[in-house]
Amino acid sequence: MIKRLLDFMDASPVNFLAVKNIATYLEQAGYRRLDPQMPIGEVKASDKLYVTKNDSSIYAFHIGRKPLGDAGFRMICAHCDSPTFRIKPNAEMTCEGGIVKLNTEVYGGPIMSTWFDRPLTIAGRVIVKGEDALHPKTLLLHVKRPLLQISNLAIHFNREVNDGVKLSKQKDMLPILGIVTNELERGNLLMNVICDELNIKQESILDFDLYLADATPACTFGVHDEFLSSGRLDDLSMCFAGLEAMIATETTDVTKVLAIFDNEETGSQTKQGAGSPFLSMMLKRISLAQSGTREAFYQAVERAFMISADNAHAWHPNYSEKYDSTNHPVLGGGPVIKFNAAQKYASDAVSAAVFAEICREAGVPCQRFVNHSDVAGGSTLGNILASSIPLRGVDMGNAILAMHSCRETGSTADHIYCVKAFTKFFS
Repeated sequence: MIKRLLDFMDASPVNFLAVKNIATYLEQAGYRRLDPQMPIGEVKASDKLYVTKNDSSIYAFHIGRKPLGDAGFRMICAHCDSPTFRIKPNAEMTCEGGIVKLNTEVYGGPIMSTWFDRPLTIAGRVIVKGEDALHPKTLLLHVKRPLLQISNLAIHFNREVNDGVKLSKQKDMLPILGIVTNELERGNLLMNVICDELNIKQESILDFDLYLADATPACTFGVHDEFLSSGRLDDLSMCFAGLEAMIATETTDVTKVLAIFDNEETGSQTKQGAGSPFLSMMLKRISLAQSGTREAFYQAVERAFMISADNAHAWHPNYSEKYDSTNHPVLGGGPVIKFNAAQKYASDAVSAAVFAEICREAGVPCQRFVNHSDVAGGSTLGNILASSIPLRGVDMGNAILAMHSCRETGSTADHIYCVKAFTKFFS
């Protein structure tokens, strides 16, 4: 199970590739792709369906034996984007000695210093000419070798570096791509890489969405290999846990839904984010195709339960003062229910009790997280999704260290626990 997770992490350096890989897993498990431009047609018990939006979010539906209106649905949702750096248009900047750096902008809220002095690569999508202006083609790109690096300034020029240095997003975070060796390469290094990788001509390229990614493979570490080390554990580890549970469970009375959104790290307010009505629209269409009435969808929502799966903060042995004194989850202690009095999380006593009981039935330990009252916390998918679909639900996640670092640390035991809990929820 852990090997499958590590392989998925390595193959999914950005949202677009994560969605492609999830779709591949679903199709191998018998799921059929829907085209949202076409009528859904007849929906029967045991049908396995999925749909994507913007190539960067994906929604799977395993239709239950009972109609949606009678049994509702059970949903696990997560997000496939992670903090990183987006390559800007006209990105190449040629410096002295022919050294080329790329102009980038920050995506989400990364711990920027963790991106220094490590091998990086690029991944994303490249848009090329299609049948006409409104229908371009999309090609996915993943350069599977170290390609770039953001280098630190030597300590001799910055004696205060170990005392904490304010980093400029525009000056300090620009990666080195290479050295121009002839005039034909000037201004074309990045395009040459893209064209060579995709075997296309530069004149066919219309635009791209490309991002930096850590080129070091995901791995386990620790005396007992008890820890996970990888970029993007937040939140691809939750995506994969939900996917494994979705595929592993058979048809039940209740319809199962796996919703993997994009753009959580920037607020979710996009057509492919949790704030979009797209998922609600698809559920309405499926419900209508199944029952012939619009009322069934609203009945289904009232009978539904959502697990919003986004990683939680693990207790850090070097910074215990940052954590709540009685609610600080530890690595290896099981899935974490997240609470917040300001309603940044969807969890309440009822939904927390439901999830805790699911964990108990699955034989899985369960923890709780509340922020230290003097430390501001983040938010996640649950309440954003509930603003468009008023679902009963819980916010939870596996505990990790160094959230939003270039490489985060999790627990192998927690991943296994989470898959067990999710499988029980879907069973």
